[in-house]
Amino acid sequence: MTLDTLAFAGGFEEPVFEAQAVFRTLMDCMARPGTIGDVAASVLPPAPLNATAGAVALTLCDHDTAVWLTPALANSALLGWLAFNAGATVTEERQDARFAFIEKGAMLPNLCLFAQGTQEYPDRSTTLVVEIDAFEGGRPLTLKGPGIRTEEEIAPVGLPDMFPHFWSENRQKFPRGVDLILIAGTKILCLPRTTVVSVKEA
Repeated sequence: MTLDTLAFAGGFEEPVFEAQAVFRTLMDCMARPGTIGDVAASVLPPAPLNATAGAVALTLCDHDTAVWLTPALANSALLGWLAFNAGATVTEERQDARFAFIEKGAMLPNLCLFAQGTQEYPDRSTTLVVEIDAFEGGRPLTLKGPGIRTEEEIAPVGLPDMFPHFWSENRQKFPRGVDLILIAGTKILCLPRTTVVSVKEA
């Protein structure tokens, strides 16, 4: 397919039903950090974005949400695909973005570069959708905070070694700060800014 053709293909087969299912999964995972949800969506976004991230994009993005993309995504057919299937516009300014998408293997930008919200309107921040390799097999991380009974443990592969430090800095701005949606294949895990992330002690 040409880039123009890709922009018109690969959307939800049943938009209302599928978007509702993805939204419910996202809300459940955001309310219970560390919980891994599964998304079975029919979307086929242009490479290098994976199908699950594409389903999240079509569920959350619309004509009122500015989207920031990594250089690789911005130079793909994804711009046209988002515009046609979601009505979303792309911005080059991280501070203007409601959602940001980072494909697997891309460098995770500094979280403080994105919109942090304000004390009065903390929801006016960026939610980052970040693809990683897996939720198991990496350095064990402990999650604590609201929505977690005691603690949860994940071992993500694909986040930078400095991620716990970056996340600690993000939490210091509370109630301001960004939220993360992590994606590995068809799996989703959410990290709201309220979650405490630390390296598990040996």
